Amino acid sequence: MADTSDLTPSRRAFLRGSAAGLAGAAMGAGAAHAAEPDPLITETQGFAQGLGDGVDATPYGLPISYEDDVVRRNVEWLTADTISSINFTPIHALDGTITPQGCAFERHHSGAIEMSKSEYRLMINGLVDRPLVFTYEDLERFPRENHVYFCECAANTGMEWAGAQLNGAQFTHGMIHNMEYTGVPLRTLLQEAGLGDDLEGKWVFVEGHDASSNGRSIPMEKALDDVLVAFKANGEALRKEHGYPVRLVVPGWEGNLWVKWIRRIEVTDAAVESREETSKYTDTLADGTSRKWTWVMDAKSIITSPSPQMPITHGPGPMVISGLAWSGHGAITRVDVSKDGGKTWETARLAKPGEKMALTRFYLDTNWDGEEMLLQARAIDETGYVQPTKAQLREVRGENSIYHNNCIQTWHVKTSGEAENVEVS
Repeated sequence: MADTSDLTPSRRAFLRGSAAGLAGAAMGAGAAHAAEPDPLITETQGFAQGLGDGVDATPYGLPISYEDDVVRRNVEWLTADTISSINFTPIHALDGTITPQGCAFERHHSGAIEMSKSEYRLMINGLVDRPLVFTYEDLERFPRENHVYFCECAANTGMEWAGAQLNGAQFTHGMIHNMEYTGVPLRTLLQEAGLGDDLEGKWVFVEGHDASSNGRSIPMEKALDDVLVAFKANGEALRKEHGYPVRLVVPGWEGNLWVKWIRRIEVTDAAVESREETSKYTDTLADGTSRKWTWVMDAKSIITSPSPQMPITHGPGPMVISGLAWSGHGAITRVDVSKDGGKTWETARLAKPGEKMALTRFYLDTNWDGEEMLLQARAIDETGYVQPTKAQLREVRGENSIYHNNCIQTWHVKTSGEAENVEVS
C-alpha cells in the first residue's frame, strides 16, 4: 500500500478534487468517444511510422515549430524606431524562473552592435593607481562567479500608471529577464587597478562600446558589493543583443545600469550626471519635482497564467494559477493571490525558497468554479516590504511617473475563461 503519511490536508483535498475532476472529465469524454475510439491512442500516428531527424540535423538546437509563438514582441506605437526601442519577454508562456536568452527582452539605445572577442577592450581609468586595459582573454583569467539575477527595465509596467493599457502579461510586465550570469566581480578589477584607502564619496562611471553614449554613475559601495563584469549567460556566450562579448550586471538595480558591450569604467569623486541620468530615469511627482538615483527595483509580482494571452481553456475544475515575483531588496518570502480583486487573499506556494535579486515562481493550486474572477498577486520580500496597490502608489507618486511602477496588477477572468487587463485600485 502506498504511504500517504506525507500528504498534507491541502494536498489531499487537491488530489480528491483532481480525481473528481478527472472522473467528471472521463464521463464527458466517454460519452463523446463511446462510439469512436480515440485514434491518437488506438492508431499508429505518422510520426511513429518512419525515422526522425539525425543528431546532426540541428547543430544548435531550436524550439520545435509548435512553440513558434513563444517569442519576444514589440509594441509598434511605443517608440518611433526599433533601433532605439524595447521588446518584451513572453513571460506568459514560460514556466520555472530561468529565461532562455532567445526570449529575453532587448533594450537598445542605438541598436545591437556586432563585435568579436578579439576586438573587445575594457578600460579602467580615473582615480586609480594604475589605469588598465583588459582584453577578453584577460578577463577569463580572473576568478569567476555564477549568480542568477533578474534584470528589469525601470519602465516595466510604465504604461499602466494612468489606467489599464496593454492586454497581456508580456506587454505589462515583460521588460524583465532572469538568467544565470558568469563573470568577474567588478571589485576584483577595481582592486587590480588600485583604489587607495579613501573611498568616501567615490563613484564609478560606466559606458558601452555602442554609439548611444549611454553612461551611468554607480556609487562605489554598490560597485564593490555585487556588481559583475559578465561574459556568459545560462552557460553560453552572451547573445549579441545582450551585450556580447561582455556586459555589466548590477543585481536588483534598474536595467539601464546593466551597460552592454561595456568599454570603460572610470573612478570619479562625484556622479557624472550624464544625459541618461538627468533627462531620463528620474521619477516626476505630482508637484512637478523629480526623484533621482532611484536605482533599486521594489518588490513586484504578476500572475502569468491565467492572463489575457493564457486564457483558461479547460472549463471549471482543478487549475493552477501561476506567476512570478521578485525584489531588488533581497529574496521574496511570500506571495498572496486574490480572486476577488483584493477583498480576500490566499497564500501561494513558492516553487522553492526565494533567492536574492532573482525571480521566484509561485503557484496556487485551486479549483475554479467557472465564475468570474478578479485575479491579483501581492509580493512580500525579506525586508517586510509589501507590494502596493495602484492607489497606494499614486498617493505617493501621482500619475506623472513612467518608471518604477510596481503596483498590484488585476486580470478580469470571465466565465468563458478569457482574461482582460482591468484596473482595480
